Amino acid sequence: MRKSDRSPGNTLILEENMHPLKFIGSVRDEMHRVVWPTAKENRRDTTIVLSITIFFILFFALFGWLIHLLMLLFV
Repeated sequence: MRKSDRSPGNTLILEENMHPLKFIGSVRDEMHRVVWPTAKENRRDTTIVLSITIFFILFFALFGWLIHLLMLLFV
């Protein structure tokens, strides 16, 4: 078996018939190289996502209510 190597794009290329334990070891090594977000970054990103979600919930609820009122006027 040939060893796994890195392509020019720095992507790990795995063999098709790689032994499962060797594959798990490669995954574990790769997970140690990941730069995980800090707790502060997670809080900030979560706040942004929730704020945008709440904004669009309110926007579409208001839009639906206005369409409902217009339909009541004309029907």
